[in-house]
Amino acid sequence: MTYRPTVRGRRLARELRKLREEQGLTLQEVADRLDWSRATVSRLETSQTRPKPGDIADILDLYGVPSPDRDALITLARQAGQRGWWTAYQDVFAGSYVALEDEASHIRTWDPQLVHGLLQTEPYSRSVITAGRLLPGPEDIERRIAARKIRQALLDRTDAPRLQVIFDEAVLRRPIGGAAVMREQLEALANVGATRPSVTIQVLPFTAREHAGLDGRFTILSYPDPADPDIAYVEGTMGDVYLESAEAIAKHRDRFERIEEAALSPEESAHLIAEAARSSP
Repeated sequence: MTYRPTVRGRRLARELRKLREEQGLTLQEVADRLDWSRATVSRLETSQTRPKPGDIADILDLYGVPSPDRDALITLARQAGQRGWWTAYQDVFAGSYVALEDEASHIRTWDPQLVHGLLQTEPYSRSVITAGRLLPGPEDIERRIAARKIRQALLDRTDAPRLQVIFDEAVLRRPIGGAAVMREQLEALANVGATRPSVTIQVLPFTAREHAGLDGRFTILSYPDPADPDIAYVEGTMGDVYLESAEAIAKHRDRFERIEEAALSPEESAHLIAEAARSSP
């Protein structure tokens, strides 16, 4: 089963790499002293393998890490190794995004094409999934629908993340699934403000002309623990990219703020969405 690193897993990997560098050791030197392969050490430092508390204890002993730091990192390894709900849908979720989204406290996302997955109605989701993937049968579509419903439960938690969604006006005008499906989706979006106070929706109108979002969709995930840096997620047909460097995050924050400034206010956006729902044939 493929390991999908969580935020805790990434934090542990960063700490292990930092500790090794502080000791002035190479990956090969650590591997030789522990009688491991170099690849094993590398995978632990890059969140490519599920951390085992026993292995983490061995590597911390090598680095001479005392308690309580040692105990805290071993606990972090146990938490990082826990299986989340998404592990039952390994065939649906190809990357780490859902695992990272599940722990976020603030999600900022720009999409010029579609309603965000967390806000999609079931008929809209079904149309998107059917059109966008070459699936072998109806059961595969239903499995993806079920996974998306579980994912959307994130917004029902008492500690639901703050979700800021900006999408292009084209999203309102393209009748995904047909008129009835689109009308239902637009009505659901129009009611989000009353039912989900943690969600903010803005629309970038056609009148904005050229803008900072022309390079495509992206999402910025932020976390409650200052030890966990923001992650910028860029999805593409050739694979997903996760950016964590301070420079990359700063650029994506700037892009999002520029799009936010060019977009209609949440109140104006709600009016435009409601109008689009009423005018949908």
